[in-house]
Amino acid sequence: MRYKLLGHSGLRVSELCLGTMTFGETWGWGASRADCQKMFDLFVNSGGNFIDTAVNYTDGESETILGELIKADRDHLVIATKYTLTQPGSTDPNSGGNSRKNMMKSVERSLRRLQTDHIDLYYLHMWDYITPVVEVIRGLDDLVSQGKVHYVAFSDTPDWIVAEANARAELMGWSRFVAMQIPYSMLDRAVERAILPMAKHWDMAVLPFGLLEAGILTGKFLRQVNDPTRIKPEKLKLSEKAQSVVRAVQKVSEEVGHPMSQVAINWVRQQQHKAQMIPILGARTVEQLQDNLNVLSWELSPEQLKYLDEASAIDLGFPHDFLEGNPYIFGATFDKIDNHHV
Repeated sequence: MRYKLLGHSGLRVSELCLGTMTFGETWGWGASRADCQKMFDLFVNSGGNFIDTAVNYTDGESETILGELIKADRDHLVIATKYTLTQPGSTDPNSGGNSRKNMMKSVERSLRRLQTDHIDLYYLHMWDYITPVVEVIRGLDDLVSQGKVHYVAFSDTPDWIVAEANARAELMGWSRFVAMQIPYSMLDRAVERAILPMAKHWDMAVLPFGLLEAGILTGKFLRQVNDPTRIKPEKLKLSEKAQSVVRAVQKVSEEVGHPMSQVAINWVRQQQHKAQMIPILGARTVEQLQDNLNVLSWELSPEQLKYLDEASAIDLGFPHDFLEGNPYIFGATFDKIDNHHV
């Protein structure tokens, strides 16, 4: 395990992050406390120090379990959690959303569950299209000033909102946003159109989740397994493009002698030229997590990356296709300019 500075900060985090949405069985499909302990121990003993949760994961059970696990060595770990979401049955109109009121209530709830006096990285979980941007960034900066939060970040938020927030924060001397959590995989590359370029521009770390697309990229739907809880291949209705991507992953997997899951994770992990990538690993068993951690022992070759890139490519559209290599921008001098600085 290697360590990276988290975006535009001095915080050192492991190159892989442990996701804990599977911690707890409240939602009917997560891991038991005993299995959570095993996954936590495996991740930390492998050198991992970066762990992600949220105030609403498994209705709070995720934070509660994690709080028990981290209290013996809290300072060694970098803990990230999120606020915004609430239980669907809540009748309190202020129990969710991005408001200062919900922010302040949520952070106190998370601190209690995590049994800590500070949160290393605090995310706005999802943009609500209601709360003013300045209310969010000023509220989060207050939490940093109070010492309850060290760094702030966005998850599942439009790129223009994040860009405005960072611009306002920089102008006002408030805490800048250092990370962005998003879904990203070979079957879901939409974030390449705007969110990844925005993150790179603002020197934000990108924490992608959904790397395996609910198991589709592991190839398990290619196998005939008598499991009544699994989605059947005939009901999955994958598009022809998605099927071709899965077959491409399978081909590379056979070439390298590593599971398809590792091929899919390493493809994301090796997209560092698009933005700083720190993939979030989500697992329900210690065996799944060990399989995911094994990506650290090898990398895809440039040729394999190119093959997978082409197999999973999307149309980036305007302005990318209009600006890329446009000779009218620089004229005859274009070839003489260092592209790294353009």
